[in-house]
Amino acid sequence: MTDYTLETPVTSERVWLHVRRRAWLTIFLPLAVLTYLVYTWFAFGVPDILAKAQPERAAILATDSVAYKVHVTKNFRRNDVEVAIEGERTATYDPALLPDWVSLDGENARVDLGDGYFIDIEGKTALFTIPEYGVVKGTATKSGVEIELPEGPVPDWVKVDPRKLDVRPALDKRLQVTKTKIEVHNYFGGWENFWFPFRSPLHGMSFSQLYALALSADRMDPDTSNLWFIADEFLKNPDWQHGEIFTALFETIMMAVLGTLTAALFALPLAFLAARNFTPSRLMRFGTRRLFDFLRGIDMLIWSLIFIRAFGLGPLTGALAIAFTDTGSLGKLFSEALENIDNKQVEGVRATGASQIQRYRFGVIPQILPVFVSQVLYYLESNTRSATVIGALGAGGIGLMLVETMRTSRDWENTSYIIILTIVVVILMDQGSSWLRRKLIEGR
Repeated sequence: MTDYTLETPVTSERVWLHVRRRAWLTIFLPLAVLTYLVYTWFAFGVPDILAKAQPERAAILATDSVAYKVHVTKNFRRNDVEVAIEGERTATYDPALLPDWVSLDGENARVDLGDGYFIDIEGKTALFTIPEYGVVKGTATKSGVEIELPEGPVPDWVKVDPRKLDVRPALDKRLQVTKTKIEVHNYFGGWENFWFPFRSPLHGMSFSQLYALALSADRMDPDTSNLWFIADEFLKNPDWQHGEIFTALFETIMMAVLGTLTAALFALPLAFLAARNFTPSRLMRFGTRRLFDFLRGIDMLIWSLIFIRAFGLGPLTGALAIAFTDTGSLGKLFSEALENIDNKQVEGVRATGASQIQRYRFGVIPQILPVFVSQVLYYLESNTRSATVIGALGAGGIGLMLVETMRTSRDWENTSYIIILTIVVVILMDQGSSWLRRKLIEGR
């Protein structure tokens, strides 16, 4: 049998083309990528950023976000020893009910930090016993602090200064001595006073005790039930502001829902004007498509700033910013879905004598409904996160409270709390949208 297969002749031109292509892939492309990375490394000032970085401060903030510290302070002006959670006057222990790791003897005190670390406060002198190092001694004077250290090199965790002694051998143990006070920090895992304020009669109760109290007929407050009293003490906790945070979180969700639904309601009819198979006028299609480009071309943050200047602060400005941006994005997606529908279904509905509205209702909408629902639900999930960022600019909601807690270094546990709540809401929105998508599209 004769083989009639035609083979492409190998010419010198094709060989040279293959060599150039291999050279581009193996030499020039990696070299171009490397050059770009080197340029961005210096153009973005990465060396300066690394030189200014403070990893030890990042470790302290990370510790503060998952732990709290108890201050043991001897103030030389008042000449007393005070034990307080986070140094708060409203969370100060009664002298008769001090923690078991603090013992007082008149004006002197002994603080057991665990793992062999002890601090003895004697008058204006603090003696810090550190395992495998020795005793660090700091004495407050009128001009500053006199410091005595064990022989040998000074470790990095000892900050020696004539005006202040700062010793931190571990993240959860710290001593500071100045001419006005001696202060000890002892860290504990968890969030302090999360459920109830320090002075609340419910502080320190276990869940079983709270359950028994809720069912008890003896009221803590004669005007309210015990269950409402427990809920009120929790929501009005001044340190954690649970009630205000839940309200702000609800505002953020409503901001995202209102903005997304408004965008979907306006984008759907405009999408018909932008679709080629529904609007024969080129001028109308061109104008509608450029409107979509204009709305989604301006970032959501810019829209929020514009509406804040126009209407002032509040959740309405965030909802309008989301609605304007998503109207352009959803309108473009819907119009493309409309242009890709199967016209046979529309013709079948028309053959029954249906009007134009009925053709849209029974021939078009069922085809684009999966795209419509999926995109709207996806944008709703995304806008829940975007509403947090918009709120930080002044639109309110949980974003504004998040920025307020980040302004100081002492509220990082509150910052972690808000971030965790936001993540939980996004997860719930994802699960809810998945359930709704199955209900509407798959029918189960």
